[in-house]
Amino acid sequence: MNEIRDAILAGQFDAVGGLAVPESYRAVLVRKDEQDMFEGMPTKEKDPRKSLHVEEVPTPELGPGEAIVAVMASSVNYNTVWTSIFEPVSTFGFLERYGKLSELTKRHDLPYHVVGSDLAGVVLRVGPGVNKWKPGDEVVAHCLSVELEDPAGHDDTMMDPQQRIWGFETNFGGLADLALVKSNQLMPKPAHLSWEEAAAPGLVNSTAYRQLVSHNGANMKQGDVVLIWGASGGLGSYATQMALNGGAIPVCVVSSPEKAGIVRSLGAELIIDRSEEGYQFWKDENNQDPKEWQRLGKKIRELTGGDDVDIVFEHPGRDTFGASVYVAKKGGTIVTCASTTGYMHQFDNRYLWMNLKRIIGSHFANYKEAWEANRLIDRGLIHPTLSKVYSMEDVGQAAYDVHRNLHQGKVGVLTLAPEEGLGVRDQEKREKHLTAINRFRGV
Repeated sequence: MNEIRDAILAGQFDAVGGLAVPESYRAVLVRKDEQDMFEGMPTKEKDPRKSLHVEEVPTPELGPGEAIVAVMASSVNYNTVWTSIFEPVSTFGFLERYGKLSELTKRHDLPYHVVGSDLAGVVLRVGPGVNKWKPGDEVVAHCLSVELEDPAGHDDTMMDPQQRIWGFETNFGGLADLALVKSNQLMPKPAHLSWEEAAAPGLVNSTAYRQLVSHNGANMKQGDVVLIWGASGGLGSYATQMALNGGAIPVCVVSSPEKAGIVRSLGAELIIDRSEEGYQFWKDENNQDPKEWQRLGKKIRELTGGDDVDIVFEHPGRDTFGASVYVAKKGGTIVTCASTTGYMHQFDNRYLWMNLKRIIGSHFANYKEAWEANRLIDRGLIHPTLSKVYSMEDVGQAAYDVHRNLHQGKVGVLTLAPEEGLGVRDQEKREKHLTAINRFRGV
């Protein structure tokens, strides 16, 4: 691995294809024999630092339509947390099912799971049938893995019956020195970003794009009022930028004055600090408080000059979903992509059906949507929201911090890159966008 890393750091990309692929590599993984280690514990007490390990693993066989990438940096997403605490189910069930699909997919059904759904790095090898990419190409990867052998996937690849999230529902993910990806996961690395900056947006940026901008999501238009929960977080920070960039009016919900300052620095003006307002949407474990929904709606109208919300960008789930359905305007849209506070949502259906509102489920993004989201990054219209970078050895702490919501934006992980700030190819473009790139750093 040292020879590969040194060639990349020296910018000798033409030489990368001539270097031998190592027989093994370092990877962040969970172990199948530990999948019951947190059984019976409350979710918040489950500690990723105990379940995530850095170990040497064999390099997988390269198949048709695939590429092996030398990973310079990756990042932690909430699906990394889910994998590490074996919730809502152990991911080894995903790997077992995938392994039954074909002789080639048997590679993924192993007693360990290499995690990570983001990467920035350099193509090391490509398999038969790969023509668009070659060894030495600098790339980022999005996390949609599809087989596309079923007609259902050819209008929107997210509808492929074999759609999976790479690094979560497949093995050989990006939190490692090498990663196995399908060639249609690859996209050009933005030249003005460092490795760790380029690795940060992938999953969350593409998810926000489909959820808000795409016709498969809310189809946001200019002037739409968009309520964004967790607006300073790894997902919400990209939604906030997309709303502003697309001419919409974001109403950003955050949980502290510090986080309010972050979204204000992104350009948002309408901000609700939950710690200041003290919303209690649940009276107890089983009953919500509609008066608190009404209080939130009143606050939104105060900020917007009387307008209700056209789109609610939902991802907390149980804690907020009843309020989200209530505050959306007549004919409005609640678009949801996650449930970080709980999967069993409750809402008063009268406010949905009698006011002609819509709930849209949105899950990651197809290749076209991911490509367009990456293009926005490349053109400097959307910027990475990277707040902190960890070493591979400290990835357990990184996942713990995300699990406990101790972070802002995204947290990165250095893999082959020995330090931060490497990999920038277009310094002039970087200088143009440096203030925006650095907005989250050190927060």
